[in-house]
Amino acid sequence: MTTAPDPTLRPLAGVVPAVETLEGGGFRVHRPFPTGRLELLDPFLLLDEMGPTDYRPGEAVGAPDHPHRGFETVTYLLEGEFEHRDSHGGHGVIGPGGVQWMTAGAGVVHSEMPSERIRRHGGRVHGFQIWVNLPAADKMIPPRYQSLTAADLPTVEGDAWRLRLVAGELAGRRGPAATRTPVAVAHLVVEPGGVARLDVPADHNVGLYVFAGGATVPTGAGASTPVGTHELAVWHRAGGGVVVEGPPTADREVEALVLAGAPLGEPVARYGPFVMTTRQELIEAIDDFQAGRMGTIAPTGSA
Repeated sequence: MTTAPDPTLRPLAGVVPAVETLEGGGFRVHRPFPTGRLELLDPFLLLDEMGPTDYRPGEAVGAPDHPHRGFETVTYLLEGEFEHRDSHGGHGVIGPGGVQWMTAGAGVVHSEMPSERIRRHGGRVHGFQIWVNLPAADKMIPPRYQSLTAADLPTVEGDAWRLRLVAGELAGRRGPAATRTPVAVAHLVVEPGGVARLDVPADHNVGLYVFAGGATVPTGAGASTPVGTHELAVWHRAGGGVVVEGPPTADREVEALVLAGAPLGEPVARYGPFVMTTRQELIEAIDDFQAGRMGTIAPTGSA
């Protein structure tokens, strides 16, 4: 006997485990995509969980000067401090709960490093790096940098759950980050026994990356699917809400990153730090970087 799907629930497409790898200057990340299991979650191109890593004095590493073109990079920090510098004059240091949102657009060289305090004295670093694709028509727009503190991010409180919004609209609130592509990015916490329901437009892709604890996702007729730490739940594009439960017997709350967005449905051509729509555009990006047309980062302390 086949049970009819619950029309109030968005159908779950699957659960993808993250792979562990090294990035940047050699820091450890868990990456649910892109991997062999999942190439992208259109319009999201990449999701990396950085750490948590405890550094001793002089050990901390990040991502030294490197270029980007054709998309937006987002850093959301849970613990530690990160410093951003770029070739268009963007600069900022964020702490726990802070966000750096950079639109690479036509091209920028930037660095993202643990702060001088972390590098000198050590400390814990834990956060996320997200890449958001830009539509073909926006890939050559001027670069832009946004820096947000934890106090800038609104929080929605539910019954045994809470949601901190970085960008886009969820649970009736809107995050402060300005985006070129319609996306929502949020930090969800569900207590043991709590149930959070998020309504997302039916034509948007949705993913939930669990980074602490373990959640369950109801799939209808009393059935549910577990989503463990370092796993990404992905839903089909359809009507119905996304429901996340904190198991009543859990010994800690669930923490997860919610990603939702309108798919661009455009060709994706990738090569390292460049994401365009054709191979020829990638060649042009490489040429422009090598010729210095994306600029250089001014030395610290320069005017």
